[in-house]
Amino acid sequence: MSVRRGAPYRDRLEDGGTTLIYEGHDQRRGDVPDPKLADQLATTASGQPTENGKFHSAAQSGKLGKQAQARVRVYEKVFRGVWSDNGFFLLVDSWTEFDGKRRVFKFKLVAVEGEGATSNSPVIGLERRRIIPTRVKLAVWKRDGGKCVKCGAADELHFDHDVPWSKGGSSLTEANVQLLCARHNLSKSNRIV
Repeated sequence: MSVRRGAPYRDRLEDGGTTLIYEGHDQRRGDVPDPKLADQLATTASGQPTENGKFHSAAQSGKLGKQAQARVRVYEKVFRGVWSDNGFFLLVDSWTEFDGKRRVFKFKLVAVEGEGATSNSPVIGLERRRIIPTRVKLAVWKRDGGKCVKCGAADELHFDHDVPWSKGGSSLTEANVQLLCARHNLSKSNRIV
């Protein structure tokens, strides 16, 4: 997903960032002259479901109670080559809509608490959420110069809560978020250092 300016899909966050409306995948370039003018498909020419078709089927089955709602880990593209883990969301609905040029799939996902939690309890209350808003990520990236604040590494970077979220740290301001490389973030774990 991406809500950055110029993103190729029209993803959006609602309800203070706890609801994601995610746009489906375009057809491949080569299969059609311009993927941005071609309808997004649920099945291939041979009748096999596309990724959109699979996601749509799962959303509708969960919505109708035929199966548990799917838990989806969502990653956000912040910049080219820079992705951020936004945690788990429940896939709660799907539909198609006309975007002015073609029919596109839309998928509604709602944030759930906890990395490995088995509960599918939706996030309640916007003052306390793990997901770091895009505006905060952009400010932290600029402030920290796109490098780990501990060692200066510029690859495998994580957005880290200085005061861990599990210990009450906020995600809503850059004052509590920093860039750490994977090595430093994983060694820190949920300690306050």
